[in-house]
Formats: sequence, C-alpha cells, structure tokens
Amino acid sequence: MSTSTVNLTINGKSVTCEAGMSVLEAAKHHNIHIPNFCYLEDVHQIGACRICVVEIEGARTLQASCLVPVREGMVVRTNTEPVRKARKMLFELMLSDHPRDCLSCTRNQNCEFQKLGEIIQITEFRFEGEKSHSRVDDSSPSVVRDTGKCILCRRCVTICNDVQGVGVLNVQKRGFKTVIGPADELPLDTVNCAMCGQCTTVCPVGALMEKDATEPVWQALHDPKKRVIVQTAPAIRAALGEEFGLKPGSLVTGKMASALREMGFNDVFDTNFTADLTIIEEGNEFLQRATAALTGGSAVLPMITSCSPGWIKYVEHEFPRMLGHLSSCKSPHMMLGALAKTFYAEKVGANPEDIFVVSVMPCTAKKYEITRPEMFLNGRQTVDAVLTTRELARMIKDAGIGFLELEDSEFDNPLGYSTGAADIFASSGGVMEAALRTVYEVVTGRDAMQLDLTPVRGLFQVKEAALTIEDAKPEFSFLNGVTVRVAVTSGLSGAKKLLKQIEAGTSPYHFIEVMGCPGGCISGGGQPRPTNRAVREARMAAIYAEDAGKPKRKSHENPFITQLYAEFLGEPLGHKSHELLHTHYVKRGRFNQFVDEPQDEAEHEHAKA
Repeated sequence: MSTSTVNLTINGKSVTCEAGMSVLEAAKHHNIHIPNFCYLEDVHQIGACRICVVEIEGARTLQASCLVPVREGMVVRTNTEPVRKARKMLFELMLSDHPRDCLSCTRNQNCEFQKLGEIIQITEFRFEGEKSHSRVDDSSPSVVRDTGKCILCRRCVTICNDVQGVGVLNVQKRGFKTVIGPADELPLDTVNCAMCGQCTTVCPVGALMEKDATEPVWQALHDPKKRVIVQTAPAIRAALGEEFGLKPGSLVTGKMASALREMGFNDVFDTNFTADLTIIEEGNEFLQRATAALTGGSAVLPMITSCSPGWIKYVEHEFPRMLGHLSSCKSPHMMLGALAKTFYAEKVGANPEDIFVVSVMPCTAKKYEITRPEMFLNGRQTVDAVLTTRELARMIKDAGIGFLELEDSEFDNPLGYSTGAADIFASSGGVMEAALRTVYEVVTGRDAMQLDLTPVRGLFQVKEAALTIEDAKPEFSFLNGVTVRVAVTSGLSGAKKLLKQIEAGTSPYHFIEVMGCPGGCISGGGQPRPTNRAVREARMAAIYAEDAGKPKRKSHENPFITQLYAEFLGEPLGHKSHELLHTHYVKRGRFNQFVDEPQDEAEHEHAKA
C-alpha cells in the first residue's frame, strides 16, 4: 500500500513529503535546517522552547514547526526577519536565566544550548534579571542534577515517564518557580529512580549528568601502591570512537585497549570474558529450573536475566514480589571484579586490598550497582569505580593521547579473551541469543549456529521466539518435543508489559531477557550523545560484525573459561561460583526504603534453590 504524500512550499522551494510529518520533519527531509531545541526525534515533540518557529501563510502568528503537521498547498518560510528576531529573543530570554560558566562545564563544546547560540548568531546579552533557584542534587551515586542549568525543555520528563515508565522526573511548581525533579524536591536517592541515566542522554545542557568518577581513577593510577585493573563492556567498543569524531558504529576495540595501557592501567581486561562466564552460569541455572519444572519438581519460571542494574532496581521498586523470577547471576562486570580480587589476586600474588578495579560501562546504573552491599566481598567493594564511555573519552583527551593514531592491541589474558557471544551482550536480544547458542548445544549436541535466532534481534520493544527441542541427549530426553518460548525487551516500559503478564499468570514464556535502556547497552545512559534510532542501528550493526569476526562464537568454547572452572571455580552453580558470581535482591518501597514482607511462593522456591 502506497504512502500518501503532501505537496508544499518551503522557502520558495516545492517539496513533497509523507502525510503526517511535521513541518520540522519535512524541512529536515529536504535538507532545510530549522533551528530547534526541545524537539527529540521519536521521543519529544511538545513545542516547549518555541525556537523552531516559522511563518506559515494564513496563520496569524508564528508557529512551532515541530507541532504543525504538513498539509497540501502549505507555504512555509523559515528564515524571515520576524522569525529570526523571535528566535534570538527566545534564546536570549532562556540565556538570561542560565549560568555562563561554559568553560568549567562538562558539556562545554558538547552543549546543544551553546551550539544553538552559535547557529542563531547571538552576539550580545540584552536581558539581565533575577535568577531562578539553583540547587545541585548529588545524592545519587549515578546521576547529578543541577537545577540552575535546567532550561525546562522537559525532554527528561518525557524519557522518564513515557519511554521508561518510571515517572521520577516531573514538572514541579509554576511560573518562575518551575523546577524539574522528583515531587517535594526530594533527592534522587530517596525515590524510585532506576538510575538508568536515560535523562542524561537527552538533556541538552549540563542539568543532568553522570556522577563523575574520573578523579578517583586518576588518583588510583598515580598511586604506586595500587595495581589498577580496568575492564570494558562490549558496548564501549562500538561507541567510544564517536567521542573522537568517528561515525557511529565505528569499532575501536584495539585502539581502546592501547589507550588504556597508555593511561597507566596495569591490567587491561574485557568484561566480555565474564559475559561468557555469565552464559555458563545463567544457562545452567535455566536448565536447572526447566528440568525441575518438567520432571515434577517446583521451579520459578519464566526466569529473567539480571545483567542490567537499572532493570533490577526497577523491579525491586515496582514488582518486589516477583524477585524470585530473576536469575541470581551478578552482572558480568561484578563477576570480573570478584574474580580480580580473588582468582587473579592469587595468580599474581597481589593483596586484594591493593587492587583497584575500574569498569568502563555504557551505563550510569553501574555506578549505583557497585555500592550495593549485596555486591561486597569480605566487607569491601569488588569494583571500585565505574566510568561511562563519556568519562573515559574525557580522560583519554586529558592524558594527551592521540586516540585515532594509536595502533591496535589486544586485551590481557586470562580475563581478556572472549567469544562472539559475549560481544552481542551489548544489543537488545544479545544475552538471549548467546544463552540459546550454548543451551541448545549442551542439550542436543548440535551446532547452535545453524539456528535462526534473528527474531530476538532488532529495536522492537518486545521480541519473541520459539525453539522446539528434538533429538536431545539421553540425559535431557525429557525435553524432546518441548517448545521453549523466550521474550526479549529493552526499556523499562517494555519490562512492565512482560511483568504484568507474569503477574496475571498469562505469560507464555520460559526465559525473558530485560535490558533497562531502549535498544540495550548500546544506548545506555553513559554513551555518547546523541543516541537516536540511526545511531542505535549503527552501533548494533558493529556489535554483530564483531561477533561474526570472532574465531569462536559460543561462550562454552572459551578456553579460559574452561581453565577457570578447572583451576578455581570447580563447576557451574557450585559452592565457589555461588559465593563469587551470584547474589540476591531486595524489596524496595516508593521512597527507596527496604520493605520486609513475607516471601511469596516464587521467592520461596528461588531461596530454596
């Protein structure tokens, strides 16, 4: 069926576009740039800033082009004198209530407000007056709010409410006293914030930022008594290059490893190693639950992945009575932190107290995760600091390293080798696909790469697949004829849909993957800005290309994982692995308080297991 089109005129040029487009979108489609500020493609179109005003023939006043749909015969002018004067006036009024500390702001030269001023050609400050109340909320271990820099674009409100479905950030008060934040001006760490950091990716200024960890990392690197270990998440290699001018989806794995060595890290490991390890532990956990369910025992199904700390905190707040459905596996970087201060410390003869572990993550929630008491080992943190992709880029620049000129190098072993299955953890559906590659081969003995697992890939909010087991190994013969149904979602609104099904007893699934950020870790709260659909697709394509280029693409084929079990862990789900690689979760109320409630049946069974 053909899409209906509309003919209109923009700046004297006859153009054709799809019906339903806004004037702003139609202009962009034909390479006509209308300055805009609060607009966010596919997310936020409310005309809050009015910077995108245009003249439309027949209209009495200037119109916000992001809100007005195109119509047949419409005549639009985007750069007349009244339009240009209005934009300058609107910008200067916003600027009159905005700090002018650009040189000391983290967003300097990466600020949409700053860039807009350049486009509009602001050369003077005509308006001075009272400043609105400024407050810095740094209570959260993940996100810092500076209300003095907020320009009330409301992007964060849309992403928190409509995309993530958390609803922590909202418009409070009215008029000149308007502020964006939690109700009653409560600090972020006292409400049900998931710490996902999606608000930091859409904030056009420095009003919402990740909590900076660069200084503690520099201090550790400069301390001769510290052995400083770094690990990098799979999503970093497909995004870090953007901070150095490369196009989205440019793989910089080798340059990243070289940069980390030049910065002074003693060991450069890869979180991909423990992504492979997660599949071994999580896959065995799923098989254990499925076996119990199909042989007359009791088990909690569907089992849900636990790699995303933003998702974990969300379910603790919103669905606390369903914690038994979560895998008990720690996230991969927490596993590596635990191994670094036990297995690796023994291997190199280092005192765990002298080891400082740094995780480079696409995620702001990881900053919160390392502070959870459940993640401590022998009374101390296993990961000492988390840097986002953006923070690592700032540190590389600060160190004077010519990133683009670096030669490629490899990660250090034994905690640096990985298979392609680990790479795809970065994309929504990757954990599920990696798990199925291993579980299917363990159960049937046949090569899982012959399976069509593409249904779990892509950017749809909820994806599903079904796999019927045939000719299983003798020890798994009870699985013959069983159709395993799986679901994948990213973004907390999608998670809510699947949890509602489980809550209602209508879920058809056995295994569910949840990632806290839309599209998965490739668009995490700490990734380079902007992160729109095109950027997500480019990063995702790079991740699957990295997987396809690996000599081994299934987690159970990682020789260093086999060696780790033989030398140290013993067996999957064994005593040692439970001590180091598994955890538990807690019930939380709306104000981040712990809630002590009797266990329901699902939680009771999970506790027994």
